Amino acid sequence: MKKLIIFIVLLTGLTFIQIATAQIVEKKKLIPTVTIPAPPGSKGFGMPQTNKSKADTPRRRWVSASVTEPREIVTTTLDSMTMSDPFILADEVTRTYYLTSSGGSIYKSKDLKNWTGPYGAYDVTGTWMEGIKFVAAAEIHHIKGKYYYAATFGDRKELVDVIPRRYNAYRHQTMILVSDKAEGPYKHFNPDPNYDYLPHSWDIIDGTIWYEDGIPYFVFVREWMQTVDGTMEYVKLSPDLSKTITDPVVLFRASEAPWALEMVGNGEMTYGLKIPGWVTDGPELFRTGTGKLGMLWSSWGEGRYLQGVCYSESGTINGPWIQEEKPLIGNNTGHGMMFTKFEGKRLLVIHHAEGDGPRKPRFYEIDDSGDKLVLGPRYNP
Repeated sequence: MKKLIIFIVLLTGLTFIQIATAQIVEKKKLIPTVTIPAPPGSKGFGMPQTNKSKADTPRRRWVSASVTEPREIVTTTLDSMTMSDPFILADEVTRTYYLTSSGGSIYKSKDLKNWTGPYGAYDVTGTWMEGIKFVAAAEIHHIKGKYYYAATFGDRKELVDVIPRRYNAYRHQTMILVSDKAEGPYKHFNPDPNYDYLPHSWDIIDGTIWYEDGIPYFVFVREWMQTVDGTMEYVKLSPDLSKTITDPVVLFRASEAPWALEMVGNGEMTYGLKIPGWVTDGPELFRTGTGKLGMLWSSWGEGRYLQGVCYSESGTINGPWIQEEKPLIGNNTGHGMMFTKFEGKRLLVIHHAEGDGPRKPRFYEIDDSGDKLVLGPRYNP
């Protein structure tokens, strides 16, 4: 079998990623492992609310971000919205702000204060993503006249890896969809409806698109729940962004940041489980006014969820990446990204939560004109 795989690689030039998803050998049936539950009374990310008044509050019916699902469109203010991982595209073509997040739906605004939505974002009929409810950390990028939607789709029906006495990894892949319009609908555009951008057995989240010297890169998180020490990695994309064309490269590990703490030692339980390790989340690459390459990313530490930043010593994506000694923002605030208002002001959009309460988006002024980011005051549209 090894000789056959080597022959195929030499003959076709396939990368590891491509042969990993090919049907070369029969899949081994995975048996879910025992996981370690959080101690009684624990609190943490993804755990049920224990406050009775919150638990008794009626919730609206959850609607996926598929355009095939009916929904109620409303206009609301930013302060009244609840969401994780906000991302804003300031679209010069339509002079409209497009907000998306985990959940994947799209909101529109002309003034950053009043938002209309949630609109459906994608149509993935006929692909492995059809019918999936879990969508995380959606982003919208305007590139060369087209709009690209990068979001993590999670299929809780397909087990792809088992980490004994730790975690059962289900299929999570950040996918890139395309549209001619900012509001979508976004569609799968690789010829293979079952295509994975990264190895099928990897637990992948929070992928983002970055261009350097005209080359498109896919920067992504390999989940700490699978690897223990979460990684930030990249692959190169084909010019049309429809597939990956290189093997993954590790940029850094979560534990390299002085402010990132090990989860169990820090008292954090995850989805009701006692899972030790260090978290990587939410990459966004940027260049400062002086041309310095930086990356926003998040982890957990003192003050719970935190917004970090690091900078590339070489000025290229390959780093080495030097972590700042302290987070950019603390106090259970993270997964931020920057954008520029149509009037020219540079802003950071980010989510914040009080304790185990819901995550809510908020704005900060941010100065990126120098060598490093300088956080400004809260911004109220």
